[in-house]
Amino acid sequence: MCKGKIISVCLMLCSLGMLSAQDRADRQNLEDKESFSMIVLGDPQSMVKYDINQPLFELQTAWIEDNIEHLNIKAVLCTGDLVEQNDLIVPSKGNGNQTSRQQWEFVSRAFSRLDHKVPYIISTGNHDYGYKSSEHGMSHFSEYFNVERNNKLLECAVATYSNRMGYSSLENAAFEFDHPKWGKILIVCNEFAPRDEVLAWTRQLISSDKYKNHKVIYLTHSFLFQRSAERTKQLSDGREDFNALGSINHGEDIWRKLVEPSKNIVLVICGHTGTLGGFEESVAYRKDQNIVGRDVHQMMFNVQTLGGGWQGNGSDGWLRILEFMPDGKTIKVRTYSPLFGISPATKHLAHRTELIDQFEMVVPE
Repeated sequence: MCKGKIISVCLMLCSLGMLSAQDRADRQNLEDKESFSMIVLGDPQSMVKYDINQPLFELQTAWIEDNIEHLNIKAVLCTGDLVEQNDLIVPSKGNGNQTSRQQWEFVSRAFSRLDHKVPYIISTGNHDYGYKSSEHGMSHFSEYFNVERNNKLLECAVATYSNRMGYSSLENAAFEFDHPKWGKILIVCNEFAPRDEVLAWTRQLISSDKYKNHKVIYLTHSFLFQRSAERTKQLSDGREDFNALGSINHGEDIWRKLVEPSKNIVLVICGHTGTLGGFEESVAYRKDQNIVGRDVHQMMFNVQTLGGGWQGNGSDGWLRILEFMPDGKTIKVRTYSPLFGISPATKHLAHRTELIDQFEMVVPE
């Protein structure tokens, strides 16, 4: 073989090798090319409180950015607790090495790669208020997250309601989406332990003539674990430190005052509860009927203790892909970790396939 041909063959092989190297190690795909998706991020606080864990959350937002078109991502939903402590000048010893300002600055920066590319909707959690955890109603959330920073969010924002400090913010807000197969969807997020007036505002909004025929997705931090009557009684008795928050509602109270009497809430998404143990201890699902007999799906997703417990890596990278099928009624749920998926050596660990991790929800038409 002449020297010129050898060089040509080598260049071709190198080119093929480069193309192969550009393939994703575990590329995720929609089951149906006509579907769209939303991504659910569980409470990120344990990834944020240690600087060594922070790249894991950056990996999640980078993976989302890389898949906006590929997975036809219409929105990113975060269940709250963006930070471990809202307002500590000195890091909490044994529970992170970042000050509250460092935590807020980091989580804001991690989300910034999604600005002007996809809306992200966040339900604030108990750790986003007070000093360590809701000792009062002040939060730095609005200093870092506002509608102006992301024009994709501004395009779909339709309403807000005042927070506990008395001014409007994205802590209580509604966002409208329209899809030819699904019709109009309204996503409403509420503050942690929403006040009675917040629940009343939400109920009035979604039942108004403008939105009464929308499919409503309701996002709040503390809900599903608190559905039990005993748990709700404990919270109402003040056995947790939610001082000076005014009226508060959890789980069963939210169900009774808002979700059950509303005709068009089809899905509730929450976080908050994360306990030591297996994956099943941090996720949950149930289905109940509302006042008119329509199913309401309820999903909890919070993986803050995975990857080593309270002081571990903060999630092992797990997130959820909700695929909205083109039939206009089926949502397919997948639980996936880009941390494991980026390497061929670990991609066999990147998919949770238990019944609690991979399932379908059919919403009423």
